[in-house]
Amino acid sequence: MKTLSALIAAAALFGGIQLFHGGTWESAANDPAPSNTYRLVANGDEAACAVSRGAEISDGLSLVTVAPTCRRLLPGVEQAKFWREQTDGSVAFSANGIDPIVTFGVADGNGYESYAPATPMLSLAATGDLKSED
Repeated sequence: MKTLSALIAAAALFGGIQLFHGGTWESAANDPAPSNTYRLVANGDEAACAVSRGAEISDGLSLVTVAPTCRRLLPGVEQAKFWREQTDGSVAFSANGIDPIVTFGVADGNGYESYAPATPMLSLAATGDLKSED
């Protein structure tokens, strides 16, 4: 009797997953994650490169991948390995998780603007795939 109850529960669970994910088991495993790809732009679109926010390591600290071509925007920024989000919404990139290479404040609209260092002015905005710009 216990086996029959377990089979019924498993069937109900499977049916619920199928219903919730549009009828296919594959759709549950292949739901797209939110975009973590950004466009880093210097001085009003003079140059741009790709930045990808990776897995969260701890509260507010994530991995980051900065394209090597970002060096032309701000020398040294390509060495960033960590994305630290502060409680005020600001974001800092660093090589060691502590000392910022560049710090961004929340900008009007959808993105960030750098404030340290003061020059060059950089903006960071969420976007789609940027492989063609690197």
